Amino acid sequence: MEHRTLAEIKRTALTTPLETSAPKMSRREKLERWAALLERHSGPLLPLMRVEYLPEYARKMLRGDDTPLTVAYKDPHLQAEGLKSDRLGDGMTFFELTDQEAHHLLCDCHYCGTMTAENVAARARFAANGPSARGLWD
Repeated sequence: MEHRTLAEIKRTALTTPLETSAPKMSRREKLERWAALLERHSGPLLPLMRVEYLPEYARKMLRGDDTPLTVAYKDPHLQAEGLKSDRLGDGMTFFELTDQEAHHLLCDCHYCGTMTAENVAARARFAANGPSARGLWD
């Protein structure tokens, strides 16, 4: 048996990964998938209430039944990609939304009782278009 240092082994070792994982979805892909899920959604859809008036810690924990984030969280693919819950903070982190984007997409003040899945899907697609679209909400 020949003894070698770790440095010697590293130089000569041939390694392969134990498992290959699929690349993670981009921000655009996640928002596009969410939009597609919303377009297929047939049940009620409710906005989050008074998002802008909550302190940051409460805003991050905000959730509700039948929200657009609930639709996203029910999707096994988005869960596998890393969506942790249907809370606003987890949704913002996962979809890489700014405070302004999240407010525009999900808050009741932008819908006046008329939130539809098609409307939210269109807004999610608008957000997916990148920095130029994001600047319009700042």
